Amino acid sequence: MGREIGTTEYTRSQRTRYRHELRRNLDLFESFLDTAEFIDEGTVGIELEMNLAEIADMSPALLVDTLLQDLDDAQYVHEIGRFNLEVNLPVTHPTGSGLRDLELELAEKIDRADLAARRRGARVIPIGHLPTVTEELFTGDAWRAPGPRYEALENSVMEARGEEITLRIEGEGKGVEATFDSIAPESACTSMQLHLQVPPEQFAPAWNAAQAIAGPQVALAANSPFLLGKRLWHENRIPTFVQALDTRPPELATQGVRPRVWFGERWITSMFDLFEENVRLFPALIPESRDMAEEPLLTEGAAPRLHELRLHNGTVWRWNRPIYDPGTDVPHLRLENRLLPAGPSPADMAANAAFFYGLVHALVHERRPLWSRMSFEQADEAFQQCARWGLEARVSWPRVGRVRVADLLIEQLIPLAVDGLRDLGADAEVAEHYGEILTGRARTGRNGARWQIDTVTSLEVRGASRAEALEEMTRLYRSGVDSGDPVHDWPVPARRRT
Repeated sequence: MGREIGTTEYTRSQRTRYRHELRRNLDLFESFLDTAEFIDEGTVGIELEMNLAEIADMSPALLVDTLLQDLDDAQYVHEIGRFNLEVNLPVTHPTGSGLRDLELELAEKIDRADLAARRRGARVIPIGHLPTVTEELFTGDAWRAPGPRYEALENSVMEARGEEITLRIEGEGKGVEATFDSIAPESACTSMQLHLQVPPEQFAPAWNAAQAIAGPQVALAANSPFLLGKRLWHENRIPTFVQALDTRPPELATQGVRPRVWFGERWITSMFDLFEENVRLFPALIPESRDMAEEPLLTEGAAPRLHELRLHNGTVWRWNRPIYDPGTDVPHLRLENRLLPAGPSPADMAANAAFFYGLVHALVHERRPLWSRMSFEQADEAFQQCARWGLEARVSWPRVGRVRVADLLIEQLIPLAVDGLRDLGADAEVAEHYGEILTGRARTGRNGARWQIDTVTSLEVRGASRAEALEEMTRLYRSGVDSGDPVHDWPVPARRRT
């Protein structure tokens, strides 16, 4: 869904043609995957989504169009919300000082966008949910960024669903229950997406490893505890994203029809398994054929573009998504890890990347794969529990049974990730540095979500209303980002003595 499209409405015949072409693409991909040459350089990349907030009151700033004109840089692009900004970082490698360089690049990109935003009376906030978002923001179309692909996506989701979208999330008090006549809540979800280039024979082990560690990964990085003024899940993006793009009316959900934002239901043996599931289980949302897009059949290197298959893959939002990129000369395959929130600081985000890349590498090369020792249902349950409770969650893990996820991280997973980084060729001091940040976060129990919760609680004890506390917390959060320190070292306002 990163590409632009030409129309927002489609005829029945266009949809029928797209279905036929999609199945042809799938057959071609199956044979191409078995016989073609793919780039295998093990490169990594990051997409970072951020929020724009007014300096005056930290409310969403709907000025991304103007900001992109000011920046005039192709690395900065629209996201679906007019208060969202995305930046794509250059492809790099985790060897040597690559991860430290990644941290510096993140800081530079955030600072440059923030400088431009400040000239317009706003700040750039790298956070999973902007805490000051309200229901009123999502009335009408002002929240949505321009572009036919966003309008077409919204039209297709709402038409398939056939009724309004209700957001129901457990949490503080009665939690949140709100109804929207659009997919607007999706724009509240801003993430850091990690890309890992893999060869065909290694994709299934890498995807299985990423799924197995999804729970501990999201617990360690949780940074989205507030939405619409309520304290909900520690990583509230997870249920918000699922529900905001749910094309199923309740009856189809009850029948077991899969949601389009999906963890999955089984371990795989090939990347093809995921594309086949996409075609078999999910109807097209954006049925724009290659002819309609006026796109060539092949690249300059004679790799098939598979326009329909790739476009369809972009409308099934797996937390770990397969990517086929035909490139211009030689194609490559990527694993796109999509479950992390943005922020808090560049140091935290680089540490989160280090954890994922190091741990996936270590698990892929274990003699007995982790996913052969745990059920897929266990991995899914851990993901849900860790999104709900963050570092306070308890999970079932092979050989240790039921365990507090913070202890699992400290005793097993973070050291294994550091070993994996060293084996990848990262400098020893770089691997140790990010391991220390991750361990500090797990040991103190203070990820971004916990810092936000503790700060709002402290401000409310001192007499602030919820709205005032969220505004001030967001301002203090931005100060934490400016400090460059990892979030577990950020101060929390002291509570007044009674």
